[in-house]
Amino acid sequence: MESISVFDMLKIGVGPSSSHTLGPWRAAGRWIEELKAKNIFDQVTQVSVDLYGSLSLTGKGHATDIAVLLGLSGFDAVTFPTKKIEGAISRINSKHLLKLNDELEISFQPKSNITFHRKFLEFHPNGMTFNAFLIDGSQHSETFYSIGGGFVVKKERECAKKKQEIFSHFPFPIEKGTELLHYCKTESKSISEIVMKNELALRSEAEINEKFESVWNVMLTSMYNGCHTEGTLPGGLNVHRRAFDMHNRLIGDTKYNNTKEWTQAIRNTEVKFRQILKWVSCFALSVNEVNASLGRVVTAPTNGSAGVIPAVLMYYLVI
Repeated sequence: MESISVFDMLKIGVGPSSSHTLGPWRAAGRWIEELKAKNIFDQVTQVSVDLYGSLSLTGKGHATDIAVLLGLSGFDAVTFPTKKIEGAISRINSKHLLKLNDELEISFQPKSNITFHRKFLEFHPNGMTFNAFLIDGSQHSETFYSIGGGFVVKKERECAKKKQEIFSHFPFPIEKGTELLHYCKTESKSISEIVMKNELALRSEAEINEKFESVWNVMLTSMYNGCHTEGTLPGGLNVHRRAFDMHNRLIGDTKYNNTKEWTQAIRNTEVKFRQILKWVSCFALSVNEVNASLGRVVTAPTNGSAGVIPAVLMYYLVI
């Protein structure tokens, strides 16, 4: 059993897909780290990427190729400004140059150096192989699998043993929901209290609170941005953004200037019973539209459902 933290489930990243966008982005970053760990990064003269199975069939629609380029460029999915994505990709496409990890500039043509294979690898449908060609003529390749929710693994699961050791040190090791309920009953604690005890085995309370604040700020910002962005979604299907119009109808003439004032404005808005579901739908839809447009969201637990938890939390906060 591998252990996971709340923050493994709630990952800050970029849409539209946790398995097809965030996963490949993270995999590219991990591969760069491995090249450095093997002391061969500086010897790289060229790289290529092979995308297999599902990553190939829906890769363009889920911006898998863009995510790979951003990861290879050394950009962090958590912090890289989403407004700069278009410019970064445009430079690679026009100059045919890739600055590997934002350090080593190499020749790179996305159309030929990223290959989409319809073939499915045996271990998992979302497989990808990164290839590095070195100065001495040798080649170094590694295969990763994006298994959903932004989780990336190798076939041999190198980190499993380490995670098992962490798991064994949890005060309340849990594999099943029934075990969680058992601890709640025997310890007379809530689910959140049991989970918090386990989280404290990984990091301090101050670190936990700081990370939760970062997660909530991204959720809040994605709701706010979705409610204030009009037009059509990218992708060529001319899908009209609906959250903007829905929000305008619900908020009416109430004035505000920022996210803090916005939440207070919603509190001050007269909310009737039939409006409650409309507000919750507006919050969820706004995040989904941000996610669909290569925006920053919190994987919760997937990007496809990224709007659900923020909408529920916002409901309890302001409705």
